[in-house]
Amino acid sequence: MSKNKSKSILLKIAKYSGITFVVILGLLFLTPIVFADKIKEQIKKTANEKLSAELNYSDVSLSFFHHFPSLTLTLNDLSLNGSAPYKSEKFITAKEVSFGINVASLVFSKSVKIDQIYLSDSFINVKVNPKGEANYNIYKSSSQAETTKDSSETALKLERIEILNSKIIYNDQSTKVHFDALGFNYLGKGDLNKAVFDLYSKANIEKLNIVYEGEPYLMNKKIDADLITKVNVNSLSFFFQQNNLKINQLLVDFKGKFDFLKDGYKMDFVIKSDNSNLHDVFTAFPPKYITWLSKTELKGNTNLLFTLKGDYIASQNIAPDLNLDVKIDNGFVNYDKNAFPVSNLNLDIKTKVPSLNPDLVIVDAKNLSLNINKDYLKSKFYVKGVNTPEINGEFKAKIDLGKLTKALGIPDIELKGTLTGDIKTNGKFDQKNRLFPATKGFVDLNNGYVKTKYYPNPITNIIVKSNISNQKGTFDDLKVKLKPAQFTFEGKPVFVSADLNNFDDLTYDVKAKGELDVKKIYKVFSQKGLDLDGFIKADLALKGKQSDATKGNYSKLHNKGTLELRNIGIASEYLPQKFIIKEGIFKINQDKMSFNNFLAAYGQSDFKMNGYLQNVFNYATTNTGILKGSFTVYARYINVDEFMSTTDNSTPVTKSSAQQTETKSGTTTQTGVIIIPTNLNLQLMANAQKVYFDKLNLQNAKGNLSMKNGKLTMQNTGFNLIGCNVNMNGNYQATTPQKANFDYSIKASDFSIKRAYNEIEVFRKMASAAEKAQGIVSLDYKLKGRLNENMEPVYPSLTGGGTLSVKDVKVRGLKMFNAVSKETSSESMKNPDVSKVDIKTTIKNNIMTVERFKFKFAGFRPRIEGTTSLDGKLNLKMRLGLPPLGIFGIPLTVTGTQNNPKVKVGRNTEDLEETEDTEQ
Repeated sequence: MSKNKSKSILLKIAKYSGITFVVILGLLFLTPIVFADKIKEQIKKTANEKLSAELNYSDVSLSFFHHFPSLTLTLNDLSLNGSAPYKSEKFITAKEVSFGINVASLVFSKSVKIDQIYLSDSFINVKVNPKGEANYNIYKSSSQAETTKDSSETALKLERIEILNSKIIYNDQSTKVHFDALGFNYLGKGDLNKAVFDLYSKANIEKLNIVYEGEPYLMNKKIDADLITKVNVNSLSFFFQQNNLKINQLLVDFKGKFDFLKDGYKMDFVIKSDNSNLHDVFTAFPPKYITWLSKTELKGNTNLLFTLKGDYIASQNIAPDLNLDVKIDNGFVNYDKNAFPVSNLNLDIKTKVPSLNPDLVIVDAKNLSLNINKDYLKSKFYVKGVNTPEINGEFKAKIDLGKLTKALGIPDIELKGTLTGDIKTNGKFDQKNRLFPATKGFVDLNNGYVKTKYYPNPITNIIVKSNISNQKGTFDDLKVKLKPAQFTFEGKPVFVSADLNNFDDLTYDVKAKGELDVKKIYKVFSQKGLDLDGFIKADLALKGKQSDATKGNYSKLHNKGTLELRNIGIASEYLPQKFIIKEGIFKINQDKMSFNNFLAAYGQSDFKMNGYLQNVFNYATTNTGILKGSFTVYARYINVDEFMSTTDNSTPVTKSSAQQTETKSGTTTQTGVIIIPTNLNLQLMANAQKVYFDKLNLQNAKGNLSMKNGKLTMQNTGFNLIGCNVNMNGNYQATTPQKANFDYSIKASDFSIKRAYNEIEVFRKMASAAEKAQGIVSLDYKLKGRLNENMEPVYPSLTGGGTLSVKDVKVRGLKMFNAVSKETSSESMKNPDVSKVDIKTTIKNNIMTVERFKFKFAGFRPRIEGTTSLDGKLNLKMRLGLPPLGIFGIPLTVTGTQNNPKVKVGRNTEDLEETEDTEQ
C-alpha cells in the first residue's frame, strides 16, 4: 500500500470519527433540550402520584455533564415537607437533587425511567412524636396512588443512590432516641425497582452523635460502614445481612431486621464485636471518657453482644427485649503511669431487660475480678427483679482502696484504707413477706479516708467492722453487728457500735457518741437540698426490743442519753418545704424523748415547742411505727398556705385526679390538700398570735389539736377575725393528695358586715351584694363536705345548717329589693333596715333552703322563704305585708340570679335543680 493511499485512509477515519464525535456531542447537548419538557412534565406527574407531601424547588436543569455519562435532571434548592403531623415542616432540603434518567426510556417508552438519585449538601430531618407518628411516611401506598395498567410504566427504577456532604438529624420522642450524622456520605447500589432487592452500601460519617433520654452515648464519633441490606418496599422492611462498622477504632458487626409498623417498629438487631482490644472499645465510649483514655494504658480481650428484639409501639406500651453481654479477659488498666496497675481484670456480665421494663431486669455477673500486686477483689452475683429481687452473690476482697482508685483514675474522689470482706448471699428480698436472702460474711475497713472536690478537708480515721448473718432467709433471723464504727471529721471523732437482731421484732443495742456538722458532711458528698448549718451532737445508749416499746413495757427498755439538734432541715413527702429545727435538746429516757423550748421554723412560720415524743425508735426504724406525743406550741406567726402539698408538673397526673393551674411564668403547678401522716398520734395545744390562711388574717388563735390515723381534730379552737370572736370545732382528713373530707361547727358573735366586706376577700366573692350594707350579724352553723385540690369546698358535697342572726342591718342597693320595689311600686322597699331577725337555713345537694322568716320596717311586714343554689340562682317566695298590720299582702316570687333577680306577682315558682355529689 502506497504512502499516499495510507494517508488517505487515515484522513477518512479521522473525518468520520470527527463527524461521529460532533454528532454525539451534538446529541448530548440537543437531547436534553428536545426531551426537557417531557421529562419535567413526567417529574411533576410522578411527584403528584407518588408523594403525599409538598415538594418545592427553585430551578430545573437537564444535562449529560452533571454526572457524566448519565443524563441527569437536577432540581436546585429542593425542599420536601413531611407527612402528618409534620406537613408544615421540612423533611428534606438540599442544594441539589439530581435524578439519573434511562436514556432508552426517552425514545422507546411512554414514561421516563429514573434509575439514579444524587443528593448534595442536603439536610434530612427525621421526626417522630411521642405517639410514634413520623414525618417520613410521604410515599403514597398503592391504595392511595393511581394504579397503572402496565407495571413497565413505573417512573422510578433506582439502581444508584449517592449522598454527598449531608446532614441527618433523627429525633424520636417515642423512644427518646436522638442522633446526628454530620458530614454524611453514602453510596448505594442495587436493583431498587424490584419489590425485594439487595442494597449494597458504603457510608462514612465525620461526626456521629447519639443521645438517649438526654444522656450522650456517642459524641463526635467517626463511622465507616460497608453494608448489604435486603429491602422489601411493599412492607417497608429491612434485613441487614452483612454490615461491618468501624466506630473510631472499634470494629462492629451488625445484623438484623427492621420493619415499619403503622404506629411503631418491629426490630430484631444483633450487634457484636468479637475479640476486640479493650482500648479500641473505649474509643467508642461517651466523650467524658476520652480525656481519661488519653492518660490510660488499656489492654485486654473484649467481646460485646447487644440484641434488641420485638415490637416497639409506644401508644400500646409494647417494647422489645434488650440483652447486653460484656466480657473482658486478662484486662490491664493503668492510669497516668501509676506504680500499681490493675491486672487480671476479668468481667463477664449478661444483662436482660424484657420488654425494656426495669422491674423485670436480670443481671448475671458470672465474674468480676482484678488484682493489684497480691491484693485482690473477686465477685459474682445474680439479680432478678427490682421490687422483690432474687439475689445470689459472692464477694471477696483484700485490697488497698488508694491504689485501686489511682490505678483506675477515678475522678473527683480520693479514697484510702484497706478493705477486706467475705460475703455470700442467696435468696429473695421481699419486705412485705419478710424475706431476706440467706447471708453470711463480714466487711471491714481500716484506716479509711475520703476526700472529694466538694470540700477541702477529708473524713479520716474511718474504721468499720461489720458482720451479717441470716441462715433461714427471713427477717427474724437477720443479725447485723457493727463493732466498732468510727471516723473523724474536722477534728471531732464520732463513735458508733450496734448489735441488731431479729428485724421482725428488732432487738437492738446501740451506742453513739460524737458531733456532726451536717452541712459539711453533706458537702463532702455534694448532696443537694440541705444548705443549712445543720449540727447534731449525740451521746446515746439504746438497748431494748421493738415489741416492748410497742406494747408499752418501758421498764424493759434501757434507752438513755441526749440528742442536740441545731438548724436541721427535715424534708417530707407530705410537705412542699423543709421543716427546720433551729435548736433543741432531746433528753431520752426509755421510750420517751422530752424537749424544752424547742425552736423550729417552716417557711415564714415560727414555732416554740415544749413536750415529749414517744415510740420514736419504733417510728424511725419501721414503716408501721406510730409516733406518739403531746406538746404545746406557741407561734408568733403561722402561714397555713405554705403547708399545702404540691406536685411538680413533671409528675404524671390523670385528668380526673387533679386540676392544673398556670402560673405567671407559664409553668403548670399541681396544687393539693394538706395531708396528715397516718403514722402520727400527737396532741397539740396551740397558741398563735397571728395566723394567715387563704388571705384571712386571724388573731390570737388558740385551740387543742390532735392528729391520729391521718385525721386532724380541732377542739375549742378560737380566734379573732376583724374584731369578731370565732369558736370552732371540727375534723379534717385527706383521702387522696387532691381530696379531703371535713366537718366543723362555728360560732361567730357580733360580726360587722361592712368590715367583713372591706377586709375579707372570700366574703366579697360570696356576698357581693353586701357592698353597701352595714350592721351586725352572728352565726351559729354546722357544715360538712369535701375539699378539692385547691382546698376549696365542693358545693354539691356540702350538707349542714344553722342560724344567721341579724341585728340592726341596713341594706343599701340590694338588687333583689330594688326589683321588689319596682314591681310593687313601693319606694321604701329599696333600702330596708332589718333588726332582730333569725334566718335558719339548711344546705344539701348544692341547694340552700331558707326557712320562713319575717321582719318589718316602715310599716311593711315582708315574709321570705324558699331556696337558693350555691352558685347564685334564686327561687324564693315572698309575701309583702302591707301597712298597717300586714293583714293584706302581695304574693311575690323571686327567680333568676343574685346579680339579675326577676320579681313577679304571684305564687307560682320553679324548683331549682339539685346537684348530687356523684363522687360520694
